Amino acid sequence: MLMPASDSARRETEGPRWRVWWLGARPATLVAAVGPVLVGTAVGVREAGTVQWFPFLAALAAALLIQVGTNYANDLFDYLKGADRPERVGPTRITARGLVTVSEMRSAVILTFGAAMVLGLYLVWVGGWPILAIGLASIAAGILYTAGPWPLGYIGLGDLFVFLFFGLAAVSGSAYLQTGDFSWLAVIAAVPIGALITAILVVNNLRDIPTDRAAGKRTLAVRIGERATRWQYAVLVSVAYLTPLFLVLGGRGGLALLLPWLTLPLAVKLVRSVLNGTSGAALNSVLRRTGQLQLMFAVLFGIGLLW
Repeated sequence: MLMPASDSARRETEGPRWRVWWLGARPATLVAAVGPVLVGTAVGVREAGTVQWFPFLAALAAALLIQVGTNYANDLFDYLKGADRPERVGPTRITARGLVTVSEMRSAVILTFGAAMVLGLYLVWVGGWPILAIGLASIAAGILYTAGPWPLGYIGLGDLFVFLFFGLAAVSGSAYLQTGDFSWLAVIAAVPIGALITAILVVNNLRDIPTDRAAGKRTLAVRIGERATRWQYAVLVSVAYLTPLFLVLGGRGGLALLLPWLTLPLAVKLVRSVLNGTSGAALNSVLRRTGQLQLMFAVLFGIGLLW
């Protein structure tokens, strides 16, 4: 059943048609595609001593397309599975609101992932089969997050796969495009980025516990409950800030690696907000600001790696 468009949704979609698709792309989440590429490229440049600009830009564009494609796929399959209920308080889902048809959204998913694969052909030419494996697996995970008989997001595996693909795969793959080799530094550098991006998902799932439970969507948040999910957020953010310290103490870099700690006041404020019980629509702001935190952390971490 289609949900009636809210006043805010109507305001957001007035005017050119592209505004509807921009809304469906969930711009607040797109920063999750940028941070891993920045940090991975910084690791690669640190180790190679030079930057390969075209692979970097192609990887960034492909990552953004995969993120948009994943968001469109989630919009489509959550609607088809009945998970986008009228009482949902998250950002507008354009299929459920009747702003686009199922056919239009299915075409958008195909076109977006198809464009990512076209860019991927160049990246595979640069990086070979490891990049092919990462790219295909990333697209498959983006679709299977909400599609198929055992969608990852519905069986409690979403958090794990977000950490693996937005953290380990994206950062290591971006570094590989610069050096032609994998490194332990890239793996370690992936931990804080993966943790913060997973924290974005945790906020999303925390907000949606009531509606996801009613729809039979057994996210990790639904499985472990609200209190544990709030602490999961705090642990993920803490891990992100401890990782640069671990690198410094391990002799893998100087104090410049602690530049991300400049964002610690914002991180503390967000953790306090989550632990103090912020809920419902108010978590939309926490989600957006967690995305901003991740991007600022990634930029400063990248600078520290290159210092």
